[in-house]
Amino acid sequence: MPQEQYAHRSTMQTSEGPQVYKVGIYGWRKRCLYFFVLLLMILILVNLAMTIWILKVMNFTTDGMGNLRITEKGLKLEGDSEFLKPLYAKEIRSRPGNPLYFQSARNVTVNILNEKTKVLTRLVTGPQAVEAHSQKFEVKTLSGKLLFSADDNEVVVGAERLRVLGAEGTVFPKSIETPNVRADPFKELRLESPTRALVMEAPKGIEINAEAGSLKATCRTELRLESKDGEITLNSAKIKLPNLPQGSSSSAGSRQKIYELCVCPNGRLFLSQAGTSSTCQINTSVCL
Repeated sequence: MPQEQYAHRSTMQTSEGPQVYKVGIYGWRKRCLYFFVLLLMILILVNLAMTIWILKVMNFTTDGMGNLRITEKGLKLEGDSEFLKPLYAKEIRSRPGNPLYFQSARNVTVNILNEKTKVLTRLVTGPQAVEAHSQKFEVKTLSGKLLFSADDNEVVVGAERLRVLGAEGTVFPKSIETPNVRADPFKELRLESPTRALVMEAPKGIEINAEAGSLKATCRTELRLESKDGEITLNSAKIKLPNLPQGSSSSAGSRQKIYELCVCPNGRLFLSQAGTSSTCQINTSVCL
């Protein structure tokens, strides 16, 4: 019986032929796969378009990005630039023929450091003042001539002429040394010390000259002209002393308008009516 069943099964398999099994993704799985592939291609295209747009907007080139250009000498910035953190550079300059601007909401500080990062020179430009901190400050011309210099010991003005345009003039708390003090043409020159003395000294002499005007010296108490080893010369066609005191006059010469200039032993001057002889001895009471 078993042999008959085996023979029957073999005859059935031979008549039906070999069976084929299908391998792959079919149905809704296949459609989902195509959808994800299409979505991925769309994302790739969008990403590529965004990248090209960013490169176009930011102006990316082989030489740099935007206003930033990379050259053989360094970096080159065109237009306005804003730095949010410190900038370290060996040299900063503008294009030939264009100005260079530094702008800040508060102040601009320039520091010069040594090898130990210690500040040697500092320049601070703030909203109220410009401050320079250094051992010495100098201003020179293009040829190298010194115009102004200042340090702890002295301030030097190397210009040929120093002009002061202030309406109230210039105040010097201490002494000043200069070979010449003069005003502009058709302007007045006034030397004044409101609460203290005014002293002018020179080893070889002091010359006061008013070529086109008068010279006036006014004081509250005494005006003294003193020469230790020389003389005092008043050289003029007319010398007027209008407020000199007069000695007592006699009744006979009351109408006389001729006076004699007398000098007291203490140097005081007074007038006395002239007579046939000197009348200074008669009016010596003025010298008391």
